[in-house]
Amino acid sequence: MDKLAAMQAFVAIVDEGSLTRAGASLGKSLPTMVRTLQNLETSLGARLLARTTRTQSLTPEGHDFLERCRRILADVAEAEEAVVASRVAPRGPLRVGAPVLFGQRHVAPALLEFAVAHPDVEVELLLLDRVVDLVEEGVDVAIRLAPLADSSMIAIPVGSIGRVVVASPERLAREGRPERPAELAERDCVVFSGTAPGGVWRFQEDGRPTPVTVARAFETNDAAVALEACAAGLGYGQFLAYQAAPLLRAGRVEAVLEAFAVETVPVNLVYPGTRLVSARMRAFLDWMRPALRADLAGLETGERVDVG
Repeated sequence: MDKLAAMQAFVAIVDEGSLTRAGASLGKSLPTMVRTLQNLETSLGARLLARTTRTQSLTPEGHDFLERCRRILADVAEAEEAVVASRVAPRGPLRVGAPVLFGQRHVAPALLEFAVAHPDVEVELLLLDRVVDLVEEGVDVAIRLAPLADSSMIAIPVGSIGRVVVASPERLAREGRPERPAELAERDCVVFSGTAPGGVWRFQEDGRPTPVTVARAFETNDAAVALEACAAGLGYGQFLAYQAAPLLRAGRVEAVLEAFAVETVPVNLVYPGTRLVSARMRAFLDWMRPALRADLAGLETGERVDVG
């Protein structure tokens, strides 16, 4: 069985809404289309379409396989064009992953401009506050804010972001600024579990790592909520600098204990090392790398953001 031809037939069946119309669009007879679909399902060991005499619908396995087929066929078409053309215009699906808040503030604006500049690229942005398995979840490229543990990934550095501890001006005026990290064990703190699971905040003191288990007055897994809690005076909070930047600029919170900040967190564009870099991927990388570098550099120096 020609797998690529079978994939093309499957996509046509879904897009045309019937085997008869799909066969007509591909110049194939109805019996040929039926055999092709049956052979494909047999080879996969899964039902792709739930069919009756009048209707057809994708099974969950069929839905997942359809998206992968579209991506593969787009890659094949792009590769064929690259052989006969000196320049290939980026086209086809591109799935991008990023953390929610960082994606909203720093990835989405540049990605929207990219989509306007490349109308033939079908862009999908996934904002998730978890580490995405790029291969398993069909993500072409992701923005990661963490050291990379997976050596099978290609990483393109775009900068690094520091951590900052903040509190409202009213709270600082009332109880004074802390002078050492250990003081936070006795003061009310707002814990954002995304950067400090277990309420343990990490500092550097006298050249040594200094973890502090803070006194939790409020805890949430949402950075925006945690920041609003700090601005409302509920306590001190530790965040990545980009998360706190808008409230720092607005004067709603102030940074403390800057001299004890830990090392910065690297920011990378990552994609699977086993995957060929398509024209649309190359265009995205060439667009996003300088955009993110400039955006991170635009944050205030006092927020400990370094551009690599």
